[in-house]
Amino acid sequence: MDSFPKPLESVVLGAAGGIGAAIADRLEALGPVRRLSRADGLDLTNEASIQAAAEAAGEPRLVVIATGHLHGHGVEPEKRLADLSPERLAYSFAVNTIGPALVLKHFGPRMPRSGKSVIAVLSARVGSISDNRLGGWYGYRAAKAALNQVVRTASIELAVRRPELACVALHPGTVDTGLSAPFQKGVAPERLFTPAVAAEHLLRVIDGLTGADTGRFLAWDGQEISF
Repeated sequence: MDSFPKPLESVVLGAAGGIGAAIADRLEALGPVRRLSRADGLDLTNEASIQAAAEAAGEPRLVVIATGHLHGHGVEPEKRLADLSPERLAYSFAVNTIGPALVLKHFGPRMPRSGKSVIAVLSARVGSISDNRLGGWYGYRAAKAALNQVVRTASIELAVRRPELACVALHPGTVDTGLSAPFQKGVAPERLFTPAVAAEHLLRVIDGLTGADTGRFLAWDGQEISF
């Protein structure tokens, strides 16, 4: 992470998850890291908790939003239109779209106005509308597509006063965590990353970003993903 001013002050939201924890572990060698999760009082469905977290974070140069929900709590990826329910869709949007949008609302204005800074939001390739050839996973796909739009729109606003800030959506690939565990069948071994390897990939992409990259949707290897 040589492209950031040192020491690098970071915030990782979702730091109790596999990817978030691995990213936070690697960042600790570079400066203070604020790890945020439910255990720390962070609740993506409660704006007051997000605002409080932002106020306590000061002026970080790197914010990683490593949160997301695919299954559990009565929610499973829908294979058919018949599987849709208002409650499941609402929960997916609450956690995968609205929560990160509120993080951008409260953390974005606290990013430094000069010098390199990054807000990296973990999205998913299945959120790409143009790349959707398999169907299914209605709520998750739609919520991640909406998240990508939020990131893109926020990047335009934030760039007005923070031209060196890169606000991006990142796809980590398929990572061996609880989120992907039921859906790993058929994934080639070389494409199933450990959290540590995924963190290394993502931080390499983050290190190479500049303000000119803001608003982009990038894969773990730095390749552009179409919206």
